[in-house]
Amino acid sequence: MDNFVSSTNINYNYSQMNRFLKLTVTIVALFVFINGKSQVLAPGEVVPQGAIVYSLPLTSFRFVAEASHESFIAGPYAKYAQKYLGIQARETSGDTYTLNSVQLIPYTEADRSSNIALNIGNSKTASANFLEMTSQGLIIWSDSRVAKGGSMRFPAKADMAAFEKSQSTSNLTSVNTTLYKTVQTATGLERVPVQQSQVVEKSLEKRAEETAGLIFRLRTKRMEIITGETDATFSGDALRAAIDEINRLEDEYLTLFTGKSVSDTQKMEFDVVPKAENTKQFYVAFRISESQGLLTSDNVSGRPIVLELIQDGDNAAKVNMDLTLAKGRVLYRKPAIMNARVSDGQNLLLQTRVAVYQLGSMLSFPIEIATGK
Repeated sequence: MDNFVSSTNINYNYSQMNRFLKLTVTIVALFVFINGKSQVLAPGEVVPQGAIVYSLPLTSFRFVAEASHESFIAGPYAKYAQKYLGIQARETSGDTYTLNSVQLIPYTEADRSSNIALNIGNSKTASANFLEMTSQGLIIWSDSRVAKGGSMRFPAKADMAAFEKSQSTSNLTSVNTTLYKTVQTATGLERVPVQQSQVVEKSLEKRAEETAGLIFRLRTKRMEIITGETDATFSGDALRAAIDEINRLEDEYLTLFTGKSVSDTQKMEFDVVPKAENTKQFYVAFRISESQGLLTSDNVSGRPIVLELIQDGDNAAKVNMDLTLAKGRVLYRKPAIMNARVSDGQNLLLQTRVAVYQLGSMLSFPIEIATGK
């Protein structure tokens, strides 16, 4: 029984002491905070009363990529182009994308993982210094954001109807067929030939042959007009108009062999946020596919467009500083200067120097120091 009472008293005294220590620590922390100390807020932690909350800056990159898109439709007579015109023509329809340009735009925004509470109080010096550091980008308001807009253009869809107006020859032809019937004559039964004519659809090769003939006749007529070997007389605007019309007709007929294409531009934006824990600083910004166009970095259907951040030589001198959250000090970031290289395989698309805050150093500044002009 005595042992039980003794144990109970020990637990009670320990509990009382624990509550006293927690209360003492809380009062001391509150006192220090009220006197201008920075406090790093944990996720979900309540912001102390009277404090302002700021974040450390973070650099993100926006890539504005533009690709040209060609939607090609093979001509219906493409496979006869070599035979009747002596030219090579594409026989397969399809879409082709080509990367035209890449623009790299760095942005500064609040690092959501670094919320710091600071009580400036009524000090004008501290307020002025805090606003000065904010204007220089060394610290940033915790609710600061970068307005980013996205745009996308869907490629035009081409179809075989594009060749309807180019068809210049009839789709039908007349075919004579010889039939035989049996006729009773004085000498007996005889087979007598009977001619029968019927209209049938022309074969694709036949129409290609006729269209090729029209092209050659147009070329012959154009040469006659230019050299004056024609009964009609053309001069001035009449000559120019006649040649232009012949050229237009020839181009229309040629598309039946060489095909038609519809071109437009695809433009998309992609964001990359460098991570300090990435030791290689190697990122896939986006991807490009010759058949699908611009793609996100996680779509392995296209080849990668890579961002590589390389440490600049100016970063060799490192500054070591005590980052203890002492009274009257504010934490801030000094950015690292990096060489940003954007590559498409072995092809270097662009290279520039950029300041990346999250890859830099953490420093502190006495908020009450006088920075007189």
